[in-house]
Amino acid sequence: MAPGTETAEGSAKPRLVLLVLASGQFLMALDSSVMNVSIATVAEDVGTTVVGIQGAITAYTLVMAMFMIPGGKVGALIGRKRAFLIGCVIYGCGSLTTALAPSLTVLLIGWSFLEGIGAALILPAIVALVAGNFPVERRPAAYGLVAAAAAVAIAVGPLIGGIATAYFSWRWVFAGEVLMVLGILVLARSIADAVSEERPRIDFVGVVLSALGLGTFVYGVLRSDEWGWFQPKPDAPALFGISLTVWLMLLGIGLTWLFLHWEARLVRQYKEPLLDPAMLQNKQLTGGLTMFFFQYLVQMGVFFLVPLYLSVALGLSALATGARLLPLSVTLLAAAVLIPRFLPDVSPRRVVRLGIVALLIGAVILMAALDADAGAEVVTIPMLLIGLGMGALASQLGSVTVSAMPEEKSAEVGGVQNAVTNLGASIGTALAGSLLIASLTSSFLASVEQNPAVPDSVKSQATTELQSGIPFLSDAQLESALDEAGADEEQTQQVLDANADARLDGLRAALAVLAFAALIALFFTQRIPTVQPGSTNPGSTKP
Repeated sequence: MAPGTETAEGSAKPRLVLLVLASGQFLMALDSSVMNVSIATVAEDVGTTVVGIQGAITAYTLVMAMFMIPGGKVGALIGRKRAFLIGCVIYGCGSLTTALAPSLTVLLIGWSFLEGIGAALILPAIVALVAGNFPVERRPAAYGLVAAAAAVAIAVGPLIGGIATAYFSWRWVFAGEVLMVLGILVLARSIADAVSEERPRIDFVGVVLSALGLGTFVYGVLRSDEWGWFQPKPDAPALFGISLTVWLMLLGIGLTWLFLHWEARLVRQYKEPLLDPAMLQNKQLTGGLTMFFFQYLVQMGVFFLVPLYLSVALGLSALATGARLLPLSVTLLAAAVLIPRFLPDVSPRRVVRLGIVALLIGAVILMAALDADAGAEVVTIPMLLIGLGMGALASQLGSVTVSAMPEEKSAEVGGVQNAVTNLGASIGTALAGSLLIASLTSSFLASVEQNPAVPDSVKSQATTELQSGIPFLSDAQLESALDEAGADEEQTQQVLDANADARLDGLRAALAVLAFAALIALFFTQRIPTVQPGSTNPGSTKP
């Protein structure tokens, strides 16, 4: 235990500390899931377009990605609790600004910038504060509940957003966040802190290099849907005939390599680095980070696809869509809480493997269940399994990564961990979206090409105009567009049938790739330890 640190056992009720930290994690994950069901309403309210709001979502993700590692270092320098509180204040100011935003510019300042900076301070601090407030044997349960809070926020976000948008205003969600922040600030007095006696200077060169490297890579990933992953889409920017997405990702990797090279140089000169590259040579830490990456890739891909199926393909309301995601929250919380409670000495590697298998089986069952005649009930069993898998991973991974390094490094570990999860989430969402649209487009055009009732001139025109991608449209949206175009009843029905089949093909293709990603993750579980941190069982080894 670091000097000046006392666990929650002696300083306050552990449940209160856990409530505060889990509430902070819940708050960080709520924004995007709420906003996704309110994009059109928000756009109209602040006088912009859907593209403008999507840009704000992109900017929020970018700010978090760029400053997550520096945010972890700030916590190490000024104290984890202080960084957490400062982050909450900044985040609360951002939420208040967003709630009152009259224009896109103010929305960008409040949501994308202030909330993004606040999140970059809060999330690494939460990881460190769990380590500082709970003894080693209780950390798996604590980390499990904190991680579960984030996943529950993503699952219930559409429900909260749907209720707010339908009966009140999307602005009330952000006003509610301000109240949550005030509650967290009041209750945070119970949290024990550890403040380093040293006051080393922060590595500003490292801050710039890490921010540019991660930001550039994530920005390239986020624009892949619009620009194309490798082959540029029509009118998309390209260099030497290759999509700008590839070049930005390569530039991001290059800048990240320079960042690590610079940090290694500082270590050799006995100066304080932003991140000690030696951390990334720790087998247990990199194993945990790899699992976090794959978990969030699959998790956010599923959270992107399932609401699309329910709300667009089946036409469910935001409220009904959110309700269908609730089974996931039930098994997620159950696994995150009950595994550490009833199996405190279970092998982390075994739990992680079972969690990944549950994710894999859930994705495969959902992929197989999707059918033209299927209803909303087909998502229930997959959601239960996926929630079980997410809860199993949440119950182990946080403790695995933090216990891999000395406790005084927990804030830096938190920064790297959240940078990796942010990266996995961005790639998972972008990959699922790109594959969905690509498969949808291919299937729809093939259906048109094989239909003898469609004239050759129309086939040629469709291939030319739709090759860049067909939007994921509901039957009502498509029927309205066809009415405006003057299509007759027979033509409309044929197009609707083709679009319905293509939608399912797109969803299946995206789910297949997510299932494949889960399968790949199984090959990296060897780096996860077989004994719990601090275990006194025979054969246990110190990481």
